[in-house]
Amino acid sequence: MNQDVIITCAVTGDDSKVTKSPHCAITPAEIAATAIEAARAGAAVVHIHVRDPDTGAFSMETRHYREVVRRIRESGVDVIVNLTCGMGGYIVVGKNGLADTPAPGSDFTTQEARMRHVIELCHEGKYRPEIATLDCGSLNFGDGNRAYVSTPDYLRQGAAIARDLGVKPELEIFDTGNLWFVKQMIKEGLLDDPTLIQLCMGIPWGVPADVAHLIAMVNSLPPNCNWGTFAISRMQMPWVAQSILLGGNVRVGLEDNLYLRKGVYASNAQLVERARTIIEAMGARVLGPAEARERLGLR
Repeated sequence: MNQDVIITCAVTGDDSKVTKSPHCAITPAEIAATAIEAARAGAAVVHIHVRDPDTGAFSMETRHYREVVRRIRESGVDVIVNLTCGMGGYIVVGKNGLADTPAPGSDFTTQEARMRHVIELCHEGKYRPEIATLDCGSLNFGDGNRAYVSTPDYLRQGAAIARDLGVKPELEIFDTGNLWFVKQMIKEGLLDDPTLIQLCMGIPWGVPADVAHLIAMVNSLPPNCNWGTFAISRMQMPWVAQSILLGGNVRVGLEDNLYLRKGVYASNAQLVERARTIIEAMGARVLGPAEARERLGLR
């Protein structure tokens, strides 16, 4: 069991379904505000996607990330900022092979372009994130013809970019082969200890959110890693308890689940408070951002 738990709050995500919640943040000001509220509730880490303020659709614009991070930092609330680098990996396959592929809805681009906002913020220096995500494999992402593509060489390049920038990569694991490749990157010397691993459960069609699969993945984790896990929808809070029991950290937030209970929309702060209640009821302790930085080996 993990006695000292780091809470991450994933505040908005990129899925359009999240926007049906009245608590879904759209503008940079709203995203920063909900991240700050989550931090005050006990989240040591906030995981950030941004959206187009006019349409609510996901965005990769550096200026939106810059404004979110600026507002968080200027609030005076200490929290670790974790920026997604997952956008830019979707390919929608047409029904006629290469004749109509990529189909509408594709955003596939280079690894460098997926990380452009992190690169630019780090080079600017003032609003650099401490963590950035790498989605560690390709996946049939939901039903239909949409896939997320993250190849071995793209990931090698992403790890090298993160190292050059001095940003800790959070290694997002959506299926068992993703974890196998993380071990390969460690073997190749591309990742620094302690590695940071997030086991992402229940996303169709990745690894299912059941305990047997989670235990198998935990038993396959590399040494010298910090890890956490989350499950989506109604399994979010049961997964908080399950992660702690197996020795991990936790993630909650509207990216993964919209509800506090059936029919009742949650805010990010409420989800963090619920996770904190579970953690403390189990006799564990919630780490603040300073302790989390030390645990995660952040620069």
